[in-house]
Amino acid sequence: MKHEAWGRWAEALGVGLDPKETQALETFESLLADRAVQLGLISSGDRNHLRERHVVDSLRAAPLIGLAPRGVMDLGSGAGLPGIPLALVRPDLRFRLVDAQRRRVSFLELVVDSLELSNVEVIHGRIESLAGDADVCLARALADPTTTWSLAGRFLPPAGKLLYWAGRSFDEGSVSLEGAQISLSRNPALADAGPVVIMTRQ
Repeated sequence: MKHEAWGRWAEALGVGLDPKETQALETFESLLADRAVQLGLISSGDRNHLRERHVVDSLRAAPLIGLAPRGVMDLGSGAGLPGIPLALVRPDLRFRLVDAQRRRVSFLELVVDSLELSNVEVIHGRIESLAGDADVCLARALADPTTTWSLAGRFLPPAGKLLYWAGRSFDEGSVSLEGAQISLSRNPALADAGPVVIMTRQ
């Protein structure tokens, strides 16, 4: 029954899931419920809504990533959202999960070990102090759009993009980002969620 539910979500999101990936997503969901909530990385009020509010919400960016030979960087990854679900369905890409808090990093390391994710690297450090580049940066519950675009800019090449999870009240017209072009991605299957804002260099 659980696998059937994942199949319906995958179809709605345009994401292909094989049985191994489905099982890994369920294991990650269990780790969120059993460990992340206890550690305060996820609100206790979300314990019964982890799939739709967090895991599926992360997966809706899978069709937006595209090719990324330099890899994907999840800025302020926290409990591994959105980086872990996306890494599970995009094993062809390299993901770096960045967080400054040791408690979060320890949880991320536990998840990577438990799921045997060879395409994920966990980085403990402040975003402002890191070097390197990535074709795609991810930001979910990190900061306001302007700050996030500024932080991501240090890693993105000219053709790179930032995928930013915005709230339901996000108003595209009220945001002006220097040097950025904005487009929105919404999915009717997640009617209560805000858009994923795609930011690219002009």
